[in-house]
Amino acid sequence: MSNPLLQKTFNTPFESIPFLSIELSHYKPAFESSIAEAQQEVDKIVNAKKPATFENTIEALEKCGAMLSRVSSVFFNLNSAETSEEMQVIAQEVSPLLSEHSSNILLNEELFARVKAVYDQIELLDLNVEETTLLTKTYKNFARNGALLNDQDKDKVREISKNLSMLSLKFAENLLAENKVFELHVTDENQLDGLPDSAKEAAQITAKSKEKKGWVFTLDYPSFVPFMTYSSNRGLREKMYRAFTSKSNKGNDEDNKLNILSITKLKGEKAQILGYNTHSDYVLEERMAKSAKTVLQFQDKMYDASYEKAKQEAEELQSFANSINGPATLQKWDVGYYAEKLKMATLDFDEEKLKPYFKLENVIDGVFKVANKLFGLTFVERKDVPVYHEDVKTFEINDENGSFVALFYGDFFPRAGKQGGAWMTLFKEQHISNGVNHRPHVANVCNFTKPTDTKPSLLTFNEVTTLFHEFGHGLHGLLANTTYESLSGTNVLWDFVELPSQVLENWCYEKECLDLFAKHYETGENIPQEYIDQIKAAQTFRSGTATLRQLSFGKLDMNWHGTPISEVKDVEAFESESMSEFELYPLVEGSCMSTGFAHIFQGGYSSGYYSYKWAEVLDADAFEFFKEKGIFSKEVAQAFRDNILSQGGTQDPSVL
Repeated sequence: MSNPLLQKTFNTPFESIPFLSIELSHYKPAFESSIAEAQQEVDKIVNAKKPATFENTIEALEKCGAMLSRVSSVFFNLNSAETSEEMQVIAQEVSPLLSEHSSNILLNEELFARVKAVYDQIELLDLNVEETTLLTKTYKNFARNGALLNDQDKDKVREISKNLSMLSLKFAENLLAENKVFELHVTDENQLDGLPDSAKEAAQITAKSKEKKGWVFTLDYPSFVPFMTYSSNRGLREKMYRAFTSKSNKGNDEDNKLNILSITKLKGEKAQILGYNTHSDYVLEERMAKSAKTVLQFQDKMYDASYEKAKQEAEELQSFANSINGPATLQKWDVGYYAEKLKMATLDFDEEKLKPYFKLENVIDGVFKVANKLFGLTFVERKDVPVYHEDVKTFEINDENGSFVALFYGDFFPRAGKQGGAWMTLFKEQHISNGVNHRPHVANVCNFTKPTDTKPSLLTFNEVTTLFHEFGHGLHGLLANTTYESLSGTNVLWDFVELPSQVLENWCYEKECLDLFAKHYETGENIPQEYIDQIKAAQTFRSGTATLRQLSFGKLDMNWHGTPISEVKDVEAFESESMSEFELYPLVEGSCMSTGFAHIFQGGYSSGYYSYKWAEVLDADAFEFFKEKGIFSKEVAQAFRDNILSQGGTQDPSVL
């Protein structure tokens, strides 16, 4: 019991994770112990003398492995947000154990026999909607992971699953290592022409942290994006661009090309063993889209609507660049720079002049106020909740009656041990057990511009929408109200999961919302109406290009996972062919999207990247309802909470 991870309850506020007591040496023993405990729980179900029922088999299985789930969530969340070489070694050691444990459950013939016995009676059982969904999902989970296969094929699936877990882990580690190793070190301030003071000051702080003089720029988004947007030094822009787009594509130890070929080959083999033509066919059977054909038709329809517009935008950008003595042929490292100048010239839109109105603390307060006006939630910062890094802030969330709703962790700044991008996750999922509604512990993890010596953290408007986006996911988790953990919150079909996140972005464009928090960090004045008008006008600036870019990623994903690729030998060539119809600018030798495409080779978006655009259609409809009734309409907010946010995956999304 000396291992803090294995305590039944924590002596902390809200029984939050006691991060300060957890040491690296605790993780592997905790995994081994909780795996053994979970297996004993499964054995108890299998060896039960009474015939299989919903309660003694399906519900009992749902409750199995609670300790293992907790240990896994702590470890893998920190392996993404606060990792180290030692932690990565542990991940490599425990991932095969977890894969083997999962296979031991899903390929257990006696256990599946009990599950099937209950499933075969589904029409006769007096189950409510959520119970019916759990039973159906449980049966399908076994069937779709090999329970109906012969012993030889089960062994193949078991081995493939183990190998895939290791390859995915290696892909992520390679990408993080490549991101960390690059830096652009500048000692001559003349080379920083065009960059705003905020970007230079941040780079100066980075240099100091590395004990170097001058300025250091990295591939983290808060450093990379401003450099590519504002630096007039074309040679350095090219250097940054090539470094960013060639991550894990250099033929070194961190190269991901062989990982990609192995991952896609194994996914395809597993799908075929399970009776599907491709991995996409396997995945999309359990999505709103239902089939690869639907996804491809959806993408083609959007391509037809956006390509000519994007091509026109590219021609306009080239013409504009020519008018201000830009390069005769724009390269990819020029696009962001000249697009920003074009936006300034045509819309008078300047991200830098907006940033003083988007102090991070004010934006956080703003999204909290939106949640209060919509759902009656209140947020109180807690200084007594243990955190895994000093940058992390925690908030207690209560409802209008003062009842505890959730614990919220905010982790907003980049650091060496943190993956890039932004995401929502949970340290504890909502569920109801023995009459107790166990409330969730939700986290938003981002990589925003850090405070400097002279300024607080001032966000770009894009970062503001990112914060709202991730908090939309957060609302899906923290307002969950289901019986079963596996159906709670964001445990929904993948092409539905982006609806709550993307719909919340819409509030960022509304004056009624911006007036709540968009105040100048020095003067306190509200953001001017003219700036709001510019934000709304910029919403569709080069929208054809933006849409085409997202579609190209979705097409690349579908090509990797939707066609038999056993003959693919060259990752770059395959990618080039897949994305050729989307290219508007000359290809850059050495650049490769796939080797850094964490969403599909590390995360859960394989054959699912289209879901961003799919959910964009849903969120447009949902927000239109808010616009009709008022963006802070209690009526619509309650309907959204009751039918979407609280329901999780208890019903098919099309019904919800």
